[in-house]
Amino acid sequence: MSRILSSSLRTLPRVSSKPIIPTTARKAFISSSSSINSNPAFAQDQQPQQDDMPIAVKTAAQWAEFGRHHVCHGLGRIRDHVIVKGEGLDLYTADGKKLLDFTAGIGVTNLGHCHPHVSRAAAEQVNQLVHLQCSISFHAPYLQLIDRLLPAMPHESLDQFFFWNSGSEAIEAAIKVARQATGRQNMIVFSGAYHGRTMGSGALTRSKPIYTQGTGPLMPGVFSSAFPYWHQLGVNPSTSEEELVRLAQHQLDLILRQQVNPKDVAAIFIEPVQGEGGYVPVPPAFLRHLREVCDKHGILLVIDEVQSGFFRTGSYFAIEQIVPELRPDILVFAKGVANGFPISGIASNKEIMGKLDVGSMGGTYSGNAVACAAGVAAQEVYQSGEIGRNVEVRSKQLYKVLNKLASDEKTKHLIADVRGMGLMTAVEFRNTADECTLEGLPEGKSVPKNIGKRVQEYCLNKDLMVLTTSAFDTIRFIPALTVSEEEMDRAMTIFTEAVESVAREG
Repeated sequence: MSRILSSSLRTLPRVSSKPIIPTTARKAFISSSSSINSNPAFAQDQQPQQDDMPIAVKTAAQWAEFGRHHVCHGLGRIRDHVIVKGEGLDLYTADGKKLLDFTAGIGVTNLGHCHPHVSRAAAEQVNQLVHLQCSISFHAPYLQLIDRLLPAMPHESLDQFFFWNSGSEAIEAAIKVARQATGRQNMIVFSGAYHGRTMGSGALTRSKPIYTQGTGPLMPGVFSSAFPYWHQLGVNPSTSEEELVRLAQHQLDLILRQQVNPKDVAAIFIEPVQGEGGYVPVPPAFLRHLREVCDKHGILLVIDEVQSGFFRTGSYFAIEQIVPELRPDILVFAKGVANGFPISGIASNKEIMGKLDVGSMGGTYSGNAVACAAGVAAQEVYQSGEIGRNVEVRSKQLYKVLNKLASDEKTKHLIADVRGMGLMTAVEFRNTADECTLEGLPEGKSVPKNIGKRVQEYCLNKDLMVLTTSAFDTIRFIPALTVSEEEMDRAMTIFTEAVESVAREG
């Protein structure tokens, strides 16, 4: 038997109900520490140096200038740091700076940078098989990853898989499957949606015009309806969830009565927690309504969990908490599946996948063996149970601080909303250009300009990496799910100082 099939923790039998990881080792999996002292270049008395870049002697500043000169102008950055090492929630720059990372590669390194179990599995796989094109034959890690994912699927009908490389590509795959399976062309998406920035996935994106501006015409046949979020509906933040759902249902009904016949719609795409839309969870009643609409008209319901999956919200997939009984026709996933190794995928049922023409799906690097092996190892860590428990505790710690800022007399005039699920959380700031954010503004208080950008800049200057999101003034929190109490406390101290600083300066 080959080493990959016989190696510990990566055999083909289905996952049992017993812990995959021995009890004595389980707590170790919540930490991605592989001992910073194990690498002489990063010993406690020697931080990363300017010559830690592997080629050509350049200073960190010279490397940054090199990047500015030669990296595509269309690629943005929040800072021009040159990162040379990542470990857990820490990033190290070529000039010796240590950063606390609350971005996780935009929700990708859910287990922290360079988690030892995942990195070890990838390193072992490199010496076994790096690449086998998926249209040539099966390879062991591809099948093992399916085996690990099957019991994690939010519905038992999701039992056929296709792996690709990125979230955008997985959306492209879902579009292709939906059209072939239904014989229809049109798609419905929601305001604020982000599904990618390729020509097909970009046509479904409705969060910001920057992702596709100047590149049209995009894929035709895409209709956008209102997401049940107060900003998208032009109502106040205090509007009840029931009313938000009613308004959003009405808008969808108008789309199907005025703009496109339901019999011409192949699929409805929705994120259970909008990402670029501002970290907005979908109300359960609206998700149930979509399932009813799809069943009535023969439309496929596509659930995009690219960012919200793999315990980001506290469960394997967000829909497990929102509507536990929900049956997606297609589930799209990526980001956290392999903790930074490039792999994405879709899962559907045999009836839908069975309508595809053999040879219609594929791709040179689809389901790469090293990425799949990393994905198997990542599932072993997720399925230990420690990650989910940590998300529950750390999210409470996070929300306690954010809700205090939203109610504190010193800072509440800055904050319009605190929302999200688990460690997919956002703070939306008030903005005089968005009148609905001014509801509840304390009398006599004025709203400063560019609150989010100023708060982010303060945090970055204190070596805390945080990101903005959406077309509105919003900062999001997406740390690695292994974040410790001390790391969360340190980040929240800096963030609190940042908000209070803006409140003082006005």
